Amino acid sequence: MLIIPAIDLRGGKCVRLWQGRKDRQSIYSHDPLSVAKVWKEKGARRLHIVDLDGAFEGRPVNLKLVERISKELNIPVELGGGIRDLPTLKEIFERGIDYAILGSKALSLKFMEKACQKFGDKIIVSIDVRDGKVAIEGWEKQTDIQAKDLAKDLTEVGVRTMIFTDITRDGTMRGVNIKAVRDFVESVDVDVIVSGGISSLEDVKKVFKLNNPRIKGTVIGKALYTGMIRLEDAMKVVKSEG
Repeated sequence: MLIIPAIDLRGGKCVRLWQGRKDRQSIYSHDPLSVAKVWKEKGARRLHIVDLDGAFEGRPVNLKLVERISKELNIPVELGGGIRDLPTLKEIFERGIDYAILGSKALSLKFMEKACQKFGDKIIVSIDVRDGKVAIEGWEKQTDIQAKDLAKDLTEVGVRTMIFTDITRDGTMRGVNIKAVRDFVESVDVDVIVSGGISSLEDVKKVFKLNNPRIKGTVIGKALYTGMIRLEDAMKVVKSEG
């Protein structure tokens, strides 16, 4: 299981939001590239980058910065935020970014089928969940769609990796909702990356101890920036308990 540091970009800065709310923002660095370098130096083998400006505006805003991070670090990068058409996907991959994370657009199964046919395993879908139901458009709009139902439909059109985020926990430091994670992972037949609420080494252990081969990684954000988790320690947990 990979431990994947999160870098959220807004206004050229590295920030974290509370439950995705743009009015509840903490700034952690004015130099996201330096932050990315620190995570690589500490052993990160992949980065999870969210273009928050893009998520709120409906189109990626920080592509040049993400491209620079990807090229200078030379480790896989997954990027989400405002990716909603095929030309944008094409540009992302032409810039050398490894994976594109789709959220709102995942509700269009025809689009997702085309994206998967064209770009294959480079496509990741973020299933952002509040009380079992999917939220879209930068988490500002709640739908009545059950996460498990959407995941099943997306699997049928070719999606092979999904990020499961419990947004009621994201950025809150309240701990991972392990029951929600377990229920989701057991209901799908794809690789899953767990996100949202990881706030302690105990949370990392809980996810790891689910011992489900579908769980390929865990995204950690705020806990790394506040010092609640040291990246090296989280990686040791995964190795020592593996």
